[in-house]
Amino acid sequence: MKFLLDNWMLIAIALAAGGGLLWPVISNSAGAGALTANGAVMRINREKAVVVDVREADEFAAGHIAAAKNLPVGQLEGKLASTVKNKSLPLILVCATGARANKALATAKKLGYEQAEVLSGGLKAWSDANLPLEKS
Repeated sequence: MKFLLDNWMLIAIALAAGGGLLWPVISNSAGAGALTANGAVMRINREKAVVVDVREADEFAAGHIAAAKNLPVGQLEGKLASTVKNKSLPLILVCATGARANKALATAKKLGYEQAEVLSGGLKAWSDANLPLEKS
């Protein structure tokens, strides 16, 4: 007990450092719906996830993930059900940086796509991870 009282400051620092190391793990699991570029590749390859690019058509033509479907955010609610018929497949929503895709996530969840996720960092994170882009 004397040791704890004499070294309370060192113990507090050790607990703070441990908390700092655990924070990314805790915050990533709490932030369900956001996905890294490598996680997206695994979903696409293993679970046959459908990639929906919510950018405008001209942005999509400049470069997109292979086999991605282009549905701008404004058209998502009306056309998602006809574009992606199987609601049980994982759905990966992509935009330039992730902002529009986060808005689209609420729409997708409302339409019944429970496995919908956002590519965290958007197409920028995808290209930063040196993953291929396709042009149309």
